[in-house]
Amino acid sequence: MARMPVVFFGHGSPMNVLEDNRYTRAWREIGRALPRPRAVLCVSAHWYTRGTGVTAAQAPKTIHDFYGFPRELYALRYPAPGDPVLAARVRDLLAPTEVALDHEWGLDHGAWAVLRSAYPDADVPAVQLSIDGTQPASFHYALGRRLAPLRDEGVLLAGSGNVVHNLSLMARSTDAARYDWAVRFNDFVRDALARGDHRALVRWEDAGEDARRAIPTPEHYLPLVYCLGALEPGEPVRIAVDGIDLGSISMLSAVFGAAPSG
Repeated sequence: MARMPVVFFGHGSPMNVLEDNRYTRAWREIGRALPRPRAVLCVSAHWYTRGTGVTAAQAPKTIHDFYGFPRELYALRYPAPGDPVLAARVRDLLAPTEVALDHEWGLDHGAWAVLRSAYPDADVPAVQLSIDGTQPASFHYALGRRLAPLRDEGVLLAGSGNVVHNLSLMARSTDAARYDWAVRFNDFVRDALARGDHRALVRWEDAGEDARRAIPTPEHYLPLVYCLGALEPGEPVRIAVDGIDLGSISMLSAVFGAAPSG
């Protein structure tokens, strides 16, 4: 079995789910172009916990973890099956880190919003891994490293977040000017990805004031760190789509590793 790629999705606003735009088209193309996985393991910014958990339900629920949006969003369901066997495999791979098999969480919008574009038939089993908010970036990078064997088992490792995510400074207009610091930090991430400079990306705080504005809290950035941890040195990276929405939200999505099929 060929080694699966790793994907980071910049998921942005839940409103993308209702739109046909360059981001959703890029996510669809990722699903079409890459080898079909037997399952997806997703690290989403929206399952931020104390300790580490993995979803183990046979039929994970669709979680609408957002407020004040149109009714159509709350009516959507993404009925992908779960994969309890994969959940147990994740727990074993991450030992000695304790991982709880969770039957209450489902697929939050960080996961289903992008998977709905990539795999619209909801026929690829999906499992989520939580982000332990008590731990530093180096811990999450190490967990990504331990998850790497799944790539040779037909599992697509996917992170879903945003490398620039500052809601307190977010503009309300879709055509708002981009903040200079948001553009600079997004460029910093792109350049480091192109160089394969994982150290710079894991130690993003060293980028100074731009980093502090771009990442006031780390939950939307850390899914990228898991992706980086699962890579071997020298694996290629392709930016699938990029952009700054609402002034302060990066929509950068990247594919690492395996080339598209066909």
